[in-house]
This record gives sequence, C-alpha cells and structure tokens, in this order.
Amino acid sequence: MITRFAPSPTGPLHLGHAYSALLAHDMARAAGGRFLLRIDDLDASRSRPHWETQIYDDLAWLGLTWDNPPICQSQRFAHYTSMIVQLHGQTAAVYPCSCKRRDIQAAASAPQEGVAQFGPDGPIYPGTCRARAMQSRQPTDALRLNLDKLNGINPTTFKELGPLHAGSHSVSLAAMRTLVGDPVLARANMAASYNLAIVFDDAMDGVTHVIRGADLFEATHVQVFLQSLLGYETPLYLHHDLIRDEAGKRLAKRDDARAIATYRAEGKTPQDIRAMVGL
Repeated sequence: MITRFAPSPTGPLHLGHAYSALLAHDMARAAGGRFLLRIDDLDASRSRPHWETQIYDDLAWLGLTWDNPPICQSQRFAHYTSMIVQLHGQTAAVYPCSCKRRDIQAAASAPQEGVAQFGPDGPIYPGTCRARAMQSRQPTDALRLNLDKLNGINPTTFKELGPLHAGSHSVSLAAMRTLVGDPVLARANMAASYNLAIVFDDAMDGVTHVIRGADLFEATHVQVFLQSLLGYETPLYLHHDLIRDEAGKRLAKRDDARAIATYRAEGKTPQDIRAMVGL
C-alpha cells in the first residue's frame, strides 16, 4: 500500500487536513506500506514558502513521518507539458480556450440552453472554442480536451472503499460530457490543471490508495477518465467525511480558529487533535 497527502501551500493546515493526513498515514503504517508527502504548488501565484514550511512543521508535530523527500509539483512542470503534447499527438483533440468562467456560465445559461449546469470543474463547458487550432494559443488561454474527437473510448471503472460511495463506479465518455463537458488540461499561465497534474503525480509515485475528502469524489471521475486515456493504473479510492464547524460548514484555510498552528499555540497535544477529528 502506498498512500499520500498532498496539501497546497496556500494557507495553514486545519483540522480537516489533519484528519486526511492522519488517516492516510495510519492506513499505510498499519498495512506495512509507505506514506508519501507531496506539495501541490501548481498555482505559483498563491503558493508561499512559509506555508510550505508550516506544513512540514505541523505534520511532524502530529507525529507523521513520510517515506520520501517531499515532492513539489513545481518540479514537474516539464512533465505535465510533455503529457499534454503526448495526448494531443495521440488524439489531435487538445485545443486552446479563451473562455473565462463567466463566459462559460453565460453561454450555458443562454435562453436556448436553459439553466447552466455545474460539475466538479465549475460550469459545464459547451465547446465554444473547439474549432481553434493549437497554433493559435495565447499565454492567457487554457487547454481543453475535445471529447467529440474521442469516440470509441471504452468505459472504465474505479473502486471506492469509503462508506459514502462504496462500490464500483463506471466512467464513460457520455458521463464525461454530462459531468464536465471538455475537461481542462492546463489553465491559463499554468503548466496543467489540478486533475491532470495529480493523475501524473499519483502514477509517477506509484500511489495505490488515494485517501481524501468527500468533496473530491466527483472529480475522481475526471481523473480516472484521464488515467484511462493515458494508460495509467487506477488506484483505489477512499473519500472520507469532511470535518465541519458547529454550523455544519466545511473548514477552509481562511478559518484560522481551526488551524493546527492555533491549537498548538493553545497547548493542545497531537492526541487532542486525533480525538477532535474522531481518530
């Protein structure tokens, strides 16, 4: 078993992060496996070195150890670019897109289209820029995958171990059209989209079990589709309950009151944190 924890260095780790990291760590250790740490600094505009340092400090304080030098996505930008070139070479289905989120929502909400639908990537993309050639890409353009050029792709499946969605789930081309439209492969001024980057990372690192919050369950369909397209092995998944505040709202990095560093400053122990998240 190889699990991983992959936080973004864009703010302090909170109780939800602690739960996910501890769960992935404990499962790997109980199975005699390996636990990896990856820093998801894909978005350079929001990542900060001091938050990365705080991640290492908080996790070590919690008693976690990792079996690798921490891997940063920023070290893999050239790999992501090569993967997109490979996909385009195989499918001729990659195209530049200048649409902003508000443009996509407006197009999808046009009177002839009805109410805009949303998926794990935001408003479902209606294919506005599909006719554009790769040569026309501008620095502010994203890259998308034209699903209409992928006819004949066989459905695939992934296995969910968590109680919320336990069982086998099918991922098909038709489902992708309904769920996201043409998925983003790279965002403007970024080497890759989140979905594509972690697909490469998990395959490169040999991750066998992806353990994370239930809010990412829908995104798993996009990632498994990309895994299948690239010929990667599909890990097993466990999407756990989210840690929420007293009002039932999921925790966010801006909620400093529940940051691990805050509890540490108040004199809490790692055992207190485990008890607080139900471990």
